[in-house]
Amino acid sequence: MRAITRIEAITEAGLRGDRYVDETARPSPDYQVTLIELENIAAFTRNTGIALTPDMPRRNIVTTGVRLNAFVGKRLKVGSALLEGLELCEPCRLFAKRTHVAVLKFFEGKGGLRARIVSGGIISVGDVIAPMPNSAIDDDTVRSPLRGSPGARHRGR
Repeated sequence: MRAITRIEAITEAGLRGDRYVDETARPSPDYQVTLIELENIAAFTRNTGIALTPDMPRRNIVTTGVRLNAFVGKRLKVGSALLEGLELCEPCRLFAKRTHVAVLKFFEGKGGLRARIVSGGIISVGDVIAPMPNSAIDDDTVRSPLRGSPGARHRGR
């Protein structure tokens, strides 16, 4: 896992360099990109006393100031890429194996968002995450930048 500042999102495939860009490596054709809120990662450490760094959940993009659950079933613009939120990215046994069993319970409903790439583009640290018009999402979930550090994260597997 390595932090990067800019990545290309490829339409209906994934992020350039990610193993899931190869469709045969994906558990499902829609497993293209994942996002997680830094606030939930920090809350886990605060509530459990167990250190968890932003790369440990192994999501592609770490965000701040945006409630990702609101984007399930909605389209969102991240940088110049257009994504569609498909489902919550719930914690799995592999996440627990690589970190701590407590993540399974804590991250239920807070494990991030799985999305497909409707239209490719460049995603960079600091880009705004915004719903597309006609997406019925509360005003306080919009226009929140990606975290500048560690920022956009890419699975370097």
